[in-house]
Amino acid sequence: MPESKLDQRYTFATAGRVPVLRWPALDATGALDAVVTTRGGGVSPAPYDSLNLGLHVGDDPANVIENRSRAATALGLSLDDLVFCVQSHGRAVAHVGPADRSRGARGDHDAVLATDALVTTDPGTGLVAMVADCVPLVLVDPSARVLACVHAGWKGTVARVAAAAVEAMAALGAEPGRIVAGIGPAVPPHRYQVGDDVRESAAAAFGPLLGQVLRPDGTGRWLFDLWSANQLVLTEVGVEPANIHLAPVGTEHDAFFSDRLVRPCGRFAVLARLRP
Repeated sequence: MPESKLDQRYTFATAGRVPVLRWPALDATGALDAVVTTRGGGVSPAPYDSLNLGLHVGDDPANVIENRSRAATALGLSLDDLVFCVQSHGRAVAHVGPADRSRGARGDHDAVLATDALVTTDPGTGLVAMVADCVPLVLVDPSARVLACVHAGWKGTVARVAAAAVEAMAALGAEPGRIVAGIGPAVPPHRYQVGDDVRESAAAAFGPLLGQVLRPDGTGRWLFDLWSANQLVLTEVGVEPANIHLAPVGTEHDAFFSDRLVRPCGRFAVLARLRP
């Protein structure tokens, strides 16, 4: 796993039955349990070895369901306490609670459809957002006890899905200035080469601030910094920069799946729950 002893923005640990990445700053709030799973601790064979959480990538569903059950233990929950969505690279947000527990856990037939962010106020409901290069985010207002998990690929980033999640949280009593955010492992800026289509979308989204998130790479293409872009989106809707905690671990490391490096591959996830 990537070394983190000298970087207190994130740590690697074991939670329940699986190795995970954690944000010490989020743990310090006392309001939630939030983890990012790694490739380790599961039962799937290559090329999905071993803790693949994606049912849609060609892995044996029985292996994925076992892996998801193991991942749930990182939050002190069971598989039937988790909520999964069918992610669509948009900005749709769903408010979920006790009646939604187990949705999508064993198949997409009952998952929350066409959604890239889940929000809850219920401590017994575990939220899941799956990734394999896209940006996983967890957001919490410790005072209002409102929680969100977000999946932000480049399309979701330029659509400001993280801002949509903050707005949904605010509708449930959260205040942006109190929100604490964790941004997890994703494709790093130096490895995320994009074309003119993505540049045009990013330019439309960020305007004069485009230079903070995208730069030419000298080949006629561009390097897109999804981490910085999502930090910018969060600050624009009132999240304090000091409350945004980035774990700058790239998915080129063996600890995580990368769809850009290997296909087919598995999916890792950010999982979070409010503490009772």
